[in-house]
Amino acid sequence: MDLFLQFLTNGLINGAFYALSALGLTLIFGLMRVVNFAHGEMYMLGGVLGWFFTTHLGLNFFLSVALVAAVMAAFGLLIDRFLIERLRGEGEEPGILFTIGLSIFLANVTLLVVGPAPLKVAGAVPEGALFIGPIIVTKLRLMAVAVGIALMIATHALIRHTRLGQAMRATFQDPMAASLSGIRVARVHAATFALGCTLAALSGMLLASIYSAQASVGGLVSLKSFVVVILGGMGSFPGAVVGGLLLGVAESLWGGYVATGMVDVIGFVLVILILLFRPQGLFSSSSERA
Repeated sequence: MDLFLQFLTNGLINGAFYALSALGLTLIFGLMRVVNFAHGEMYMLGGVLGWFFTTHLGLNFFLSVALVAAVMAAFGLLIDRFLIERLRGEGEEPGILFTIGLSIFLANVTLLVVGPAPLKVAGAVPEGALFIGPIIVTKLRLMAVAVGIALMIATHALIRHTRLGQAMRATFQDPMAASLSGIRVARVHAATFALGCTLAALSGMLLASIYSAQASVGGLVSLKSFVVVILGGMGSFPGAVVGGLLLGVAESLWGGYVATGMVDVIGFVLVILILLFRPQGLFSSSSERA
């Protein structure tokens, strides 16, 4: 039982980061109908920038979080304004091809700049373990999870209780009606893409403070984010959170009791089961799927 509780805790911690990263992907797809295959590279850039600010420049962790958020939001706005906006109305295929190309470009440029070696983000608290009954958790993990949860709550508040969030929800429901009512849909799309990039980057920075960041990690992160979005339902905020936690726990239990070398397989098993028995995901209706 003690071992199960430890695996469960580890899974929930990893799942929180999966959820934070997948939130950005589900917002971009749900609102913009852009299948962003460069999402993992946004995650990777967050980890690399976090390393640059905290370890290379020696800046405070929380100041670095703010700087990473600002840089990635600006980067997302530029990508949408000068590239993705040109593809709107052309169908999903051009967007898929563009984001695949962007993914390859960002991964290789980062590899040339920082190299293939793992990069460690300096955490906000010193190394050390905490014993909570039979469960062992490091201080770094607790701090990173607390920041991740705070970011998810802030994102939910932005979507539910701000004018920008109302504009996002209106655009998601009916872009034409939103445009006719005076909402500048292009600006909403740009803000959504910037928010999605920022959430992915912050997730990458937080997780790099526990493990490390590498230029080659983007592909696997993109796959896991798509798994989470499919599990929870396309465009569903609670679906992304629950899907991330579910994937994290499933991977932890599978790795602990079955085989650590096949942890990544369990996500695809869950996707197959979801597609067979509830294709719209856990938190989306059939009409939203259509």
